[in-house]
Amino acid sequence: MKHNICMVSDFFYPNMGGVESHIYQLSHCLLERGHKVIVITHLYGNRRGVRYLSSGLKVYYLPFPPFYNQCILPTIYTTFPLLRNIFIREKISIVHGHSAFSTLAHEAMLHARTLGLKTVFTDHSLFGFADASSILTNKVLKFSLADCNHVICVSHTSKENTVLRARIKPELVSVIPNAVDATMFMPDPTKRNPDKITVVVVSRLVYRKGMDFLVGIIPQITARYPDVQFIIGGDGPKRVVLEEVREQYELHDRVTLLGPLKHDQVRDVLVQGDILLNTSLTEAFCIAIVEAACCGLQVVSTRVGGVGEVLPPDLIYLAEPNVKALVEELERAIRDKKHGRVVSPHEAHERIQDLYTWRNVAKRTEVVYNTVSLKPTRDLPDRLLRYYQCGPLSGKLFVIAAVLNVAVLWILQWLWPDNTIEPAPVFSTPVPWKKTRR
Repeated sequence: MKHNICMVSDFFYPNMGGVESHIYQLSHCLLERGHKVIVITHLYGNRRGVRYLSSGLKVYYLPFPPFYNQCILPTIYTTFPLLRNIFIREKISIVHGHSAFSTLAHEAMLHARTLGLKTVFTDHSLFGFADASSILTNKVLKFSLADCNHVICVSHTSKENTVLRARIKPELVSVIPNAVDATMFMPDPTKRNPDKITVVVVSRLVYRKGMDFLVGIIPQITARYPDVQFIIGGDGPKRVVLEEVREQYELHDRVTLLGPLKHDQVRDVLVQGDILLNTSLTEAFCIAIVEAACCGLQVVSTRVGGVGEVLPPDLIYLAEPNVKALVEELERAIRDKKHGRVVSPHEAHERIQDLYTWRNVAKRTEVVYNTVSLKPTRDLPDRLLRYYQCGPLSGKLFVIAAVLNVAVLWILQWLWPDNTIEPAPVFSTPVPWKKTRR
């Protein structure tokens, strides 16, 4: 079965991150398999309108500026006219939203269900249940997934978390892990400094990524091991704290802060290292440790979320999320490196490239699309009942929002009937990387 798929998220290139990479790679592999795929996101600086990426992937940069944390202002109805126009122009049959943080994804899925289209959602993150931010996000997710046809999670831990947060049936959730393009992350031991043991950190420098742990780890490790140096790639509000630590302990020659990295620069940084350190407080999958292992690095990581499911035990050192445990595991990795008790870079690369491939992810996602397309379309009373059951107060608000969305659709159909919207031309674009992509 061939599908017309619309990937929607606030997070896409030129912004960098795991969600952005996932959408990009999955879209390209689905194009390779003969599906029609477009991406919808908001504007990024001067990048707005319709763009075609090098392989033929069509991207709509909508004229909605980011409001907070790269997400647009939640308005629900103001995005409907433009999204409806795109769905009809491109003859979309499945709308695939990504990330629970993405306002645009949630709104696009609501509008798609109002239009009678099938929806799929991929959750890339783990959330708690106690703080105000998590409570609000979980309530929005519960509303969004109440009428979603299927949900994809990137790990079994993520699946359990999503099922509890959104209160959906486990049989409606599939686990499809992330992957890595092994051809982009080839190991190169010649780039390493033979006189040093290099610990690499590639991450957003934010609280959720455990930068406060890193601040406590660096002084202890550098004091005990004169031959250990740190290379830190990424940017964020915690960079100031790392700079203060480097200044306080006079570690300018042993701690290098590279600043923000483009995705094509990550491999060049990773191959310089012997060990990757991941200090995240929460991770659903963590594609960064897969990329590092693919480049031949040993991985030291916090034992949080789905991290324990990702790599074989001999390629990763897992620690509890605190400074003491991370220092102990990092010291163990350093000792194993010095005594040659680690897997060779090329052997690690061969193992990882067989474990995680984007083509396999695309095949499994295609099965979800086929299943969803065969499901009957829900009528309005069924949809409203699902929303009503979301809570004694919030359920009523969700029903009102859904009814108003239907009213907006009637107005749009009256002002701009479906038959007046010109279909987008279809271009047969070759895929030059088809023979090399794994």
